[in-house]
Amino acid sequence: MSVELTGAEITVRCLQEEGINCIFGYPGGAVLFLYDELFKQDKVKHILVRHEQAAVHAADGYARSSNKVGVALVTSGPGVTNAVTGIATAYMDSIPMVIISGQVPTSAIGLDAFQEVDAIGITRPCVKHNFLVKDVAELASTIKKAFYIASTGRPGPVLVDIPKDVTQQKTRFSYPESITLRSYDPVVKGPMRQIKKAAELILSAKRPIVYAGGGVILSNAAEQLTKLVQMLNFPCTNTLMGLGGYPATDPQFVGMLGMHGTYEANMAMQYCDVLVAVGARFDDRVIGNPKHFSNENRKIIHIDIDPSSISKRVKVDVPIVGDVTEVLNEIINLLQTDKHTPDQAALKEWWKQIELWRARDCLKYDQDSPIIKPQMVIEKLYKITKGDAFVTSDVGQHQMWAAQFYKFDKPRRWINSGGLGTMGFGLPAAMGTQLANPGAKVACITGEASIQMCIQELSTCKQYKLPLKIINLNNRYMGMVRQWQEFFHGNRYAESYMNALPDFVKLAESYGHVGMKIEKPEDIEGALKEAFKLKDQLVFMDFITDQTENVFPMVPGGKGLSEMILV
Repeated sequence: MSVELTGAEITVRCLQEEGINCIFGYPGGAVLFLYDELFKQDKVKHILVRHEQAAVHAADGYARSSNKVGVALVTSGPGVTNAVTGIATAYMDSIPMVIISGQVPTSAIGLDAFQEVDAIGITRPCVKHNFLVKDVAELASTIKKAFYIASTGRPGPVLVDIPKDVTQQKTRFSYPESITLRSYDPVVKGPMRQIKKAAELILSAKRPIVYAGGGVILSNAAEQLTKLVQMLNFPCTNTLMGLGGYPATDPQFVGMLGMHGTYEANMAMQYCDVLVAVGARFDDRVIGNPKHFSNENRKIIHIDIDPSSISKRVKVDVPIVGDVTEVLNEIINLLQTDKHTPDQAALKEWWKQIELWRARDCLKYDQDSPIIKPQMVIEKLYKITKGDAFVTSDVGQHQMWAAQFYKFDKPRRWINSGGLGTMGFGLPAAMGTQLANPGAKVACITGEASIQMCIQELSTCKQYKLPLKIINLNNRYMGMVRQWQEFFHGNRYAESYMNALPDFVKLAESYGHVGMKIEKPEDIEGALKEAFKLKDQLVFMDFITDQTENVFPMVPGGKGLSEMILV
């Protein structure tokens, strides 16, 4: 039998019905009734961040690392505007999230009331969908719709804007068991006719490559991708967002592709005759200039749940709209029942060519340098954690080195802002990751510029006893900005030098954490071992690295994948 509840009570009950046990937020006037109801129960744990941007990034990290919907709660006005960066970050990377925002009372909407902004208008370009709830009777069904939209099809953030008076009004509570929307019915099964075409094209390949992106992670299709690649003996490359979708230690993995991808991955993409794109979108950082994408004639198979992503930047020959897991299963079944196999002699020659490209050793660096090389820090981190940590990153050179040198064998272990490239993402995302995976090793790889964007979250980490390990690759520059200025702006380092940095050790200690400063290469491994022995404490490791080190390979903007700068 349904009972009458306030809008605030309904909101909390809806979260409980969805199985949400952890949300991230910051209180304010428009959401105080919601916070009052959260206080009265213990099923949904609330994590108090120190900035709304961090609330959304933390919910994002929680979602990416757990395959659950992340939830953030913010107040009206500046609460919503502070959250927009986090919402846009999640939108670009297709992360399932629900953001609940407070709003001024319905009678004050549009009257420039205190802390009023048009949350719906502001967030419309960077959400999958958004709602303004003006009637408490529609609140429960709206929240159900929000979770359904966020987590199905191509996932994404959904905002629910709730005026303060709606949180006070009462109505009978009944939470729908399921929901259907006439205007929203995502395709799951791929068309069998197209799947058969794809299977035939795969069997005809002489120089194939499988190009897999973040859709493999989001669809939980790593097992199917690995099975397909290994049964065919095809090379496989992952995008930045797809790392962990195929095991990086497997010999068939040719590394990450794209602007800072490996020589072998980029060359294989350019010279293949059949390209199998799985849950990837051919974005600019992956293929460079579409006009220069391909040095040979080739056929492209593109599998994606979002029809708008297919042939958006690159025209494809066999489009397949459907859930990646479902489609890969169908392709595997077809190939297993077919007596034909790809041309093994041609495949052998193709692998010979790939091994020649691989022999260029494009990721080599000076391992005898008296100054700490950032690549060595990542390699030592991989060794100490045995490749089994959750790794978050901020954005810049350190992000690319982490992607290149930490070998991810499992999905949902690499948590980074790929599409929007948001500095400040790493620390709050690590908080969400740790809360979603208690007891796991969580490392945040960052730089001295990025970490200061959300460094106040060290306070949140102290409050909730989050034992993160922060690896700060400190080169006293905005590293990637400096690299571009060196290559393309005549060494004019305009505003990229960080000449007023804090003492990060003292700063970490002031928040109640452990701080370490590491200046010699021979001390890297010992410091990391000591840090991970401190299982119940956050350790901030400030590695003083080579200021001149650049990320290679590099594809300059507007160039093709084969036009890499290697040294």
